[in-house]
Amino acid sequence: MHSPHQRDAQAQPVCSRRIFLGSAFAASASVVAGALAGCQRPSTLKVVQPTTGGGRDDLSDSVIGKDKIRIGMEAAYAPYNWQVSEASEYTIPIDNVQGAYADGYDVQIAKIVCKALGGEPVAVKQSFSGLIDSLNNGQIDLIIAGMSATPEREESVGFSDPYFIGYFGLFVKEGSPYQNATKLSDFSGATVLGQKDTMLDTVIDEIPGVVHKNPVDSVPTVFSNLLQGTCDAVTYNTENEKGYMAQNPGIVPIHFAEGEGFKQEVTSNVGCRKGSDKLLKLINKTLKGVSQEERDQMWDACLDRQPA
Repeated sequence: MHSPHQRDAQAQPVCSRRIFLGSAFAASASVVAGALAGCQRPSTLKVVQPTTGGGRDDLSDSVIGKDKIRIGMEAAYAPYNWQVSEASEYTIPIDNVQGAYADGYDVQIAKIVCKALGGEPVAVKQSFSGLIDSLNNGQIDLIIAGMSATPEREESVGFSDPYFIGYFGLFVKEGSPYQNATKLSDFSGATVLGQKDTMLDTVIDEIPGVVHKNPVDSVPTVFSNLLQGTCDAVTYNTENEKGYMAQNPGIVPIHFAEGEGFKQEVTSNVGCRKGSDKLLKLINKTLKGVSQEERDQMWDACLDRQPA
């Protein structure tokens, strides 16, 4: 399968995530994202606060069979998820952004999963770093947002088997002295930037002698910084290399020699509240039924459809 993006963004800040798997239209995308943020409002769907029954109750029935299943995502991280203004066969409504819809690979997975759960998916748009708190506060039912299961996250979230696997790379600005690099150690002394609260940030520490720049909130802002010359290189999810290049003229991918790139690979996993064993079992059974061919077709279609 095409290598997936997967950010390992954490619910809480990491010391310093996503390629989906974002999509960066550089400065213009940041402006659009800022404008859309002002249109967001709390979800209109009923919030059900689950109880743990002292840790003995299975929380699965708070999600299985719901008419509307709230899926937390950024809706700004193509090709995993992005926002559009018109409905189509590929979209689901964004409950807390009036007149908006979500599309992307995460959305297609959400449709498959929610059909098996007996409900319809509805996106709830919010920052990646707030997804786990929203899940555990009952504001969303599932996280399907290119999030990776890490040991830290698994302390507070139940994760499914992977529905995507991705890898990391580096982009530099065209004409950069690092443009012909072939190994991570070539970036010793370079200033490298990633997205806050994600593995796109933490993976930077694999680079020996790196100057680890303070992360920024979104992938579009990451690329904007690179093009403005505030850093030497930025991390990205390699599965969306062509998309990033189309959206950000003037950036160049580094193609490392075999075994000389980032060692970390990342998965995308569905997240649910801990103590939802029956729910996780059903989600895993559903994902297992999606063939590799079908996953590849969905991914390629999202690459073709993502915003340019």
